[in-house]
Amino acid sequence: MVAVLSSCGKAPQEKIDAANAAITAAQTAEAAVYVPAEFAAVQDSMKAIMAEVEVQNGKLFKNFKNVTVKLDQTLAAANQVAANAAVKKEEVKKEVETLMTAIKAVIEENKTLMTKAPKGKEGAAVLEQIKTEMATIEGSVAEAQAMYDKASYMDALNKVKAANERAVGINTELKEAIAKVKGRK
Repeated sequence: MVAVLSSCGKAPQEKIDAANAAITAAQTAEAAVYVPAEFAAVQDSMKAIMAEVEVQNGKLFKNFKNVTVKLDQTLAAANQVAANAAVKKEEVKKEVETLMTAIKAVIEENKTLMTKAPKGKEGAAVLEQIKTEMATIEGSVAEAQAMYDKASYMDALNKVKAANERAVGINTELKEAIAKVKGRK
């Protein structure tokens, strides 16, 4: 009886350490950036386990069987989260590369379209605004490239997506203006 009580009476520190190490590894893999919901769930699970350990430590007859099972599950989940973060990071990296190529093509097309755009009284002022906006977009693309080079893929993705939306908007605006002028002739 004493052997049974003593085996259940001690917190499974090795498993706690292993789960914490796996969570730290997931954090190092930038799980909070690439799979934030999954990472938060693992962290919450570990907090709940540690609360349960505290409850058991306050009891005369401690039983850590339930804690041990939860620790095994949390360890597996943390390892999975780290793997998922690595996969998501690679997906985001590829998406940034694709968008960077696409936005550069749109920027070049916009430059060509600007030479064909109407340059009447109002057209000149609008073209000046578009040039300013295009310079801002090119600056954003350069910033996104710098973020990408520093392996901040999610930040680069957000930056290039916003720049791409603006560039495509300008592209549409230019095409519509050119079509209007051609329609009048």
